[in-house]
Amino acid sequence: MGKRDGRSGGAAGNVRSQRFVRVLPALMICAGVAFDLGTPDEVTAVPLFAAAPLIAAPFFSLAGTVRVGVAAVIVVFAIRVSDGMLAEVVPVTDLLTLITVAALSLAINRVVRRGNEQLASARVIAETAMRAVLPTPEDRIGGLLVAARYEAAQADEFVGGDLFAVADTPFGVRLVVGDVRGKGLDAVAAVAVVIGAFREAAEQELSLEGVVQRLERALAREGSRRGGLDSMEGFVTAVLAEIPAGSDTLRVVNRGHPEPLVLHADGALEVLAPTVPALPLGMGLDVWPDRSDEWTLPAGAMFLAFTDGLSEARDAKGAFYDPAARLRGRLFPGPDELLSALTDDVRLHTGGRSTDDLALLAVGRPARGQQERRTTVKIVRRDSE
Repeated sequence: MGKRDGRSGGAAGNVRSQRFVRVLPALMICAGVAFDLGTPDEVTAVPLFAAAPLIAAPFFSLAGTVRVGVAAVIVVFAIRVSDGMLAEVVPVTDLLTLITVAALSLAINRVVRRGNEQLASARVIAETAMRAVLPTPEDRIGGLLVAARYEAAQADEFVGGDLFAVADTPFGVRLVVGDVRGKGLDAVAAVAVVIGAFREAAEQELSLEGVVQRLERALAREGSRRGGLDSMEGFVTAVLAEIPAGSDTLRVVNRGHPEPLVLHADGALEVLAPTVPALPLGMGLDVWPDRSDEWTLPAGAMFLAFTDGLSEARDAKGAFYDPAARLRGRLFPGPDELLSALTDDVRLHTGGRSTDDLALLAVGRPARGQQERRTTVKIVRRDSE
């Protein structure tokens, strides 16, 4: 997939911002010197000097903040010595003020670093829990080729509640892709509830609609146990699909989730829009019964489901990523290659700085002679770029 204009703008903008922040304390000190030399003695430039360590505190290391504070104090001291005013009350007060601000900057730096460490620790715990909760699909299930990806957001401090699962059942291959509202360990707990209920219901329910209703009841029970829907993150958007064994039939139930796609072997693409839009799971508003829509998945075609981390990914200009437009007319050997190309393309679109977690699941009906390919599920952390 080719790179489009502006896709690298976000990354370039981030680099420029980081460079500007790195030199800003030095610029403040230089501005203080120029201001002090160009104004009468009774006018002080201490606010500019004091701003330098304060700016450094949240962005620099402890050693870097110390260097900026010491540099500001030394420069002011040298200016007052050259002016012959060091013994006067106001210059001494200015120096004491600057030393106090520099010391305060060190305290701010320590607080910020401890907060960042706690956030990083919380994210690592949530990511580890997500690894344990998300099932790793086999590369071939019920005669179908399967590939999955989960990538954590690059610009967020908490892992989200994106989920997927695939099961080979007496009724065919059944799958779910969903997105729990919210982030962190509460979202991971909700993911565990949905996947656990899906595994059980997929094996037992005669219809895909029955599986959906079992998920609905599981969320309602867990919400009641925890004291309300808010404790379970409120709701879950989800798309469930069923591919009966030996058939090219594809049944889909969509509960408020981004519309999945079918990619055909000749490059044609279908957007699987539901006949009747439905509300997400867990909202407690059963205003109409679930009804599955039927499509076809012929040999060589692939079914692709994803969370809104893909469809709502933005480029530097704020334009959303359009998976249907990007994939239409393109050919891929199998699900794994499809997801690899898709994740690479969305990274280019966002400049490598995604703002939401991303879950992808692709299932392909192999054509005659198509080789098996090994698939893995990977979680990409923020510092992996």
